[in-house]
Amino acid sequence: MAMKAIHAYVSGRVQGVTYRQSCRQVARSLGLVGWVRNLPDGRVEVWAQGDPEACDRLVDWLWQGPPAAQVTGVETDSVAPDVTLRDFFIQPNPR
Repeated sequence: MAMKAIHAYVSGRVQGVTYRQSCRQVARSLGLVGWVRNLPDGRVEVWAQGDPEACDRLVDWLWQGPPAAQVTGVETDSVAPDVTLRDFFIQPNPR
């Protein structure tokens, strides 16, 4: 089975609006593994991998986010998959 991995940065009003929790729920529903976390600069960082179509659907969702979010930008890159990932989780925020 083909696998795709993406690394994304989401800008806008994306912290304090349940963005991470909603992202985790959507990613898990799509069968993806990876993680999401807040960044000190106000963006949200996402790493997701799995079925290529599911990754594309998650990227579409990243542009929308949960109802309270106001997304102004999503930067994505294709990256090498991380074979150690087994679930989609919320990572602690970096310092």
